[in-house]
Amino acid sequence: MPNPNRGACGFQSSEFEQEYERPSKTELKRQSNELQKLGEDLVNEPRDRVKRVPMPEDVRDAILACQNISNHEGRRRQIQFIGKKMRTLDEEEVAIIQRTIDSWKGLSKADTAALHAIERRRDKLLADDSALTVLLQENPELDVQQLRTLIRNARKEQAENKPPKAYREIFQILKQVAKKQAGGKNDADDEEDGEQEEE
Repeated sequence: MPNPNRGACGFQSSEFEQEYERPSKTELKRQSNELQKLGEDLVNEPRDRVKRVPMPEDVRDAILACQNISNHEGRRRQIQFIGKKMRTLDEEEVAIIQRTIDSWKGLSKADTAALHAIERRRDKLLADDSALTVLLQENPELDVQQLRTLIRNARKEQAENKPPKAYREIFQILKQVAKKQAGGKNDADDEEDGEQEEE
């Protein structure tokens, strides 16, 4: 049954629909919190990274200024100010910043995975003598004698609960090997790209 008061008050149903097309207060608050969190993420990054992010200069200045504030209350107020600045950005600018931060996180995960792989290889060297043979076949330039001595010393360190000096040295050697292999792969990729460009 139609409401007899609706016509008398002068409201039309289309007016109500337009009003609810805007985001709710809860949604606006959520968006505001997300933008402030994005600003906080940037504050926690190294300065040289922040300087490379494409964003308006006033936003970058606010973030870099916050990194210099050690007072808890001052820092909290500056982060709120950064949130306010972030809300002035358009959707595209926010998306670019978000993609940049996401790419850093992906990079960090890859770095962490690479370090874990090196640690596993080092543990295998200490547990299994055949692992050294495999390593030397893949990298004939390595000093066999030095590696054997380091492995023997690392095993002794573990057995006697001594500081892991040789253990760490093995890690550094494996890290250099991994870096060289990754570099060689990148060089090969670059050469392929170059060949394709020439065609």
